[in-house]
Amino acid sequence: MKSAYQKDEELLADIAQTREDGESKLWWLGQSGFLVVTPTATVLFDPYLSDSLTTKYTDTDKPHVRVTEQVIDPAKLTGIDVITTSHNHTDHLDKETLLALFEANPQAKLLGPRANHAFIVERLGAEHEDRLVDLNAGESVELNGATFHGITAAHNSVERDEEGNCKFMGFIARIDDLTLYHSGDTLLHEGLVGTLKSFAPDIAFLPINGNKPERRVAGNLNPTEAAELGVAIEAGLVIPHHFDMFEFNTADPAEFVSECERTGQLQRVLGNGEGVEILD
Repeated sequence: MKSAYQKDEELLADIAQTREDGESKLWWLGQSGFLVVTPTATVLFDPYLSDSLTTKYTDTDKPHVRVTEQVIDPAKLTGIDVITTSHNHTDHLDKETLLALFEANPQAKLLGPRANHAFIVERLGAEHEDRLVDLNAGESVELNGATFHGITAAHNSVERDEEGNCKFMGFIARIDDLTLYHSGDTLLHEGLVGTLKSFAPDIAFLPINGNKPERRVAGNLNPTEAAELGVAIEAGLVIPHHFDMFEFNTADPAEFVSECERTGQLQRVLGNGEGVEILD
């Protein structure tokens, strides 16, 4: 198993120092999870901070063997204003992770797709329903110092409920002058580039694990597609995710780096627990 770049008390000290200095910084927490700390708001995108999937699939024909060690106990993450869940898959909606975060962050709201409201409540418990804020693609909401816009995602296709609400989503988050795009899980689909380009994201978090039917799970952008999407939407910086978590569903970020170098797209590949300062 790979060691985390930074974990536990070292990671917490890094977060605390950022807050003390009044700076802005983000950290990759593994899989699709990113913590973003600014003087205005702290946002945690799609955290998966447990071994629930490894446990669930032990002794099955689809073992979720972990690649990199967990970076932090979610019960130790505090000061979070907004947590996102882009869709209902456990690595984006993990009960063990979210209930621990709720306990440690009584003020935090959970932002998720309106189409998934009932499923989220069932998974987390009705007593937490007041935490949940619904959003659909094309809508916006202001939460605790940040503005969020719902973005349609295709995993593998664009799916909607009977009322037309998207089941898979990404999020644009605007915090002061900073614009972030978290893709959730997605493939390219009609309208994605135009929508994202209109927001001019400073940083885009994009999956690179690809779409391989033999894995028997829904797919994502591959490394080349992620790099090309960054160029198409004129992202200031692209940071890859959805790799180095499970052996059967990962990718080599070297291909992503190579494609970014070819196209001139600024990129940064992070290790689990590694942070990067957000510059003006």
